[in-house]
Amino acid sequence: MSDTPFGFNLPPEEPENGGDGKKKGEGQGGQGPANPFGFGGPGGAGDNPFAAMFGGGMNPGDLGAAFQQLGQMLSYEGGPVNWDMAKDIARQTVAQGTADGTKDASVTSGERSAVEEAVRLADLWLDGATSLPSGSGTAVAWSRAEWVEATLPVWKELVDPVAERVGAAMGDVLPEEMQAMAGPLLGMMRSMGGAMFGTQIGQAVGVLAGEVVGSTDIGLPLGPAGKAALLPVNVAALGEGLGVPQDEVRLYLALREAAHQRLFAHVPWLRSHLFGAVEGYARGIKVDTSKLEDVVGQLDPTHPEQLQDALQQGMFQPEDTPEQKAALARLETALALVEGWVDAVVHAAAAPHLPSAGALRETLRRRRASGGPAEQTFATLIGLELRPRRLRDASRLWASLADARGPEGRDALWEHPDMLPTAADLDDPDGFVHREHLDFSEIDKMLGEAARGEKGGQGDKAEPEGEGDDEK
Repeated sequence: MSDTPFGFNLPPEEPENGGDGKKKGEGQGGQGPANPFGFGGPGGAGDNPFAAMFGGGMNPGDLGAAFQQLGQMLSYEGGPVNWDMAKDIARQTVAQGTADGTKDASVTSGERSAVEEAVRLADLWLDGATSLPSGSGTAVAWSRAEWVEATLPVWKELVDPVAERVGAAMGDVLPEEMQAMAGPLLGMMRSMGGAMFGTQIGQAVGVLAGEVVGSTDIGLPLGPAGKAALLPVNVAALGEGLGVPQDEVRLYLALREAAHQRLFAHVPWLRSHLFGAVEGYARGIKVDTSKLEDVVGQLDPTHPEQLQDALQQGMFQPEDTPEQKAALARLETALALVEGWVDAVVHAAAAPHLPSAGALRETLRRRRASGGPAEQTFATLIGLELRPRRLRDASRLWASLADARGPEGRDALWEHPDMLPTAADLDDPDGFVHREHLDFSEIDKMLGEAARGEKGGQGDKAEPEGEGDDEK
């Protein structure tokens, strides 16, 4: 059985601080199992609600609650993911705390003020590093539970296309003449599938809430537009052991959050471009219907965990087609360009003011390159593995553009998606920097002038006709 939910492979992990290859909290004594987002981890039945319901050693007093939970799961009639269940499980995961024993806590007034001040100062520094104006209408400090509540609507946009593929496949595995007779079974399968996805997504988002420091850690705007958000408890955890004052850590992370907000606020097509690329990639995922047929044929209503096992055994994978590879390349390149721009701009803004800017930059780069929690969760939920090499390449390209054309010339490339560097350009940043590029604003201006001239020409033609009439 695969160790990863939904049959996706996670990015390779690298040892931290010269360790043995295990991340903190893994193994017998930690909270992080080999399958952090699925069922069947070393935590026992407590990690698997279906084992708790149907496994041995259940307290008879819990029998009624177990069957009530099963009834709620089977009665679900919503979309491909039971998002109510996902939210409940994410909140429960957050309440359990992280592997190091850190518990969630309500944000204090002092923490809220510190975040607001950090974002305010970050925006002032960014004014000198980018031509894009501030995109942070407000600055907020979130607890982990508040992060879950604020980001679930965006997770829904990201995950539903993948879950929809599995839900559609569930109805396709039966012969057409049998589907009419199997209505109740199909309904039960869809309900169970929604619950399975909801459970795993809830676990994934809950674990991620214990690690992220803001609303843009994965390069996508997970929170509401115009809100720069930091999680004080996670900011403090990230700063432990770095030998850097907490104020500087908070300010550097505020710079990253505020830079993301500027980009998404003032590049109107960017959000739909990224989410469209995610959806396009998800459309290329194919379901192994032979495995699904086996599950359907052997499905026992009293053992709903069978469907979970099938998902874990690699029921669906990305298609190895030119279209799917192109979709993956577009998405990876777009995300790398976003993160690379933020990395370059933040470094330019922080270096003159923060003595620790270089060390903090490298810390966050290593965190991304080692397949950190954001990348792992992203890979788990939509099957995407980011290539860390692209992030460094993109950052170097944006920095070279700023040197050659200034911040205005660099940022002007965000005016249109066709002006952005491609994956090939990331391989040859110098060639891209010194290549002549079309100015789409000038093209629009020329088209507008041509349209006005055409209208004027029509008016000129009408005038002689009038003069001829007068002469008559």
